[in-house]
Amino acid sequence: MGCTSCATDNGLPKGCKSHGSCASGACNMLNTFDWLAEMPIAFGNNDGPHYYEISFNGGSRKEFYKNDNKVPVSTGDWVVVDTSMGYDIGQISLSGELVKLQMRKKKVKERNTDFRNILRIPVEAEFDLMKEAKALEQETMVQARAIARTLKLDMKVGQVEFQADKKKATFYYTAEDRVDFRELIKEYARVFKVKVEMRQIGARQEAGKIGGIGSCGRELCCSTWLTDFKSVSTNAARYQNLSINLAKLSGQCGRLKCCLNYELDTYMEALQDFPKKADKLETENGVVFLTKTDILKRLMWYTYAGDPNFYPLTVEQVAEIIELNDAGKKAKPLGQLVIIEEVDEEEVEAEYADTVGQITLSALEKTGKKRKKKRKPGSGGGGQRDGKPQQQNQRQSEGQPRQRTEGQPNRNQRNKPRPSSGQKPADGDNTNPQANAGPKPEGGGDAKPREGGNNRNRGGRNRNRGNRNRGGEGGGNANQGGGEQS
Repeated sequence: MGCTSCATDNGLPKGCKSHGSCASGACNMLNTFDWLAEMPIAFGNNDGPHYYEISFNGGSRKEFYKNDNKVPVSTGDWVVVDTSMGYDIGQISLSGELVKLQMRKKKVKERNTDFRNILRIPVEAEFDLMKEAKALEQETMVQARAIARTLKLDMKVGQVEFQADKKKATFYYTAEDRVDFRELIKEYARVFKVKVEMRQIGARQEAGKIGGIGSCGRELCCSTWLTDFKSVSTNAARYQNLSINLAKLSGQCGRLKCCLNYELDTYMEALQDFPKKADKLETENGVVFLTKTDILKRLMWYTYAGDPNFYPLTVEQVAEIIELNDAGKKAKPLGQLVIIEEVDEEEVEAEYADTVGQITLSALEKTGKKRKKKRKPGSGGGGQRDGKPQQQNQRQSEGQPRQRTEGQPNRNQRNKPRPSSGQKPADGDNTNPQANAGPKPEGGGDAKPREGGNNRNRGGRNRNRGNRNRGGEGGGNANQGGGEQS
């Protein structure tokens, strides 16, 4: 439905900005291309009436008109046409001799005298009145549904179409059974103050009028070109080996998709060569069962009971096995009859093309590796911070005392002045009296941790714990690990 002017430019939609008056006519539903529009022999050499195909409401409705008034119009022009009550405004979608071909396709006879005439070219005031009428359609449809629900009628109003002069409104509805809407018409005429016409349509016609995008990613066939709706059954899906999943086989209308019939004839023709009653075959190794059929490749896949392997056979091979079984003979094992596809050695595989041009596989592998921090030799209390436990913490969890590198100050001693030689530390001071003493006692450390506990002495948490628990005995840290306090 979209013409070339509705494409994108630098990622943004351009659009023709014609606001419904597209000169190409390609923005209409059920559009037809008039390839004889600009030719001088468009209407031939006959002097008979000139017929035109005119579309209304964006192409959802099309009718044929004649131009007895000789109004100079061409394809794509807006015209005012005669109706049973007032006038209407439409756009010429097809003109010339192609209209007669379209009339034959839709079985409309030229001898019919019911063709109405093209009156004139619309003026600006008539365009404004038509826009006002189109603006009322959505609100009218909502009110019409509410009124029908109030009258408890089993029907659904799908679309409302106003005439350009706002004197007539056509209500399109869907219903499973016959509906008595005599009272409904009276209510619509009283509320909307227009002449009311009711038209019942099917679910597929309703989807075509509303429009939408199908599961294939294209616009609905019923809203672009399909007008002849044929019945679709689940047999069409079975013949094409499709799973009977109504959620996937149903279209926007809630019925089976019309496209199931598009390739049905091709599959039916291909199935004529397939053998009948080929569900079971007898071989020397046992009975095999049919599990899969590839119609287009003409392959039938069989398997043994309890065997997970599948053996593909051609249609000709299956026919030969059936002839052997009918004669009371058994075929060879399928392992000897299976098809082995030969690969052409000269065929060169397609090389990988880097569409990004910036990221390579080696760069991704490098960035994916974690960088581990190596522990520097001789650093005390340090270690890796990548989530792995340190060796010192493991020793402490086992009850071993924490060792400190010789000459490295204690954490509680870093910010405190060292006492002069010969001066004893004061009570409550947590300085190490053996910092400059001789060799350390076995077990190492300034203070041995308490029994069953881990005295890590982090951040100065146990700075005065010895004074609180021991009442100042020995001052500072309790040197329980080894040696007397100096």
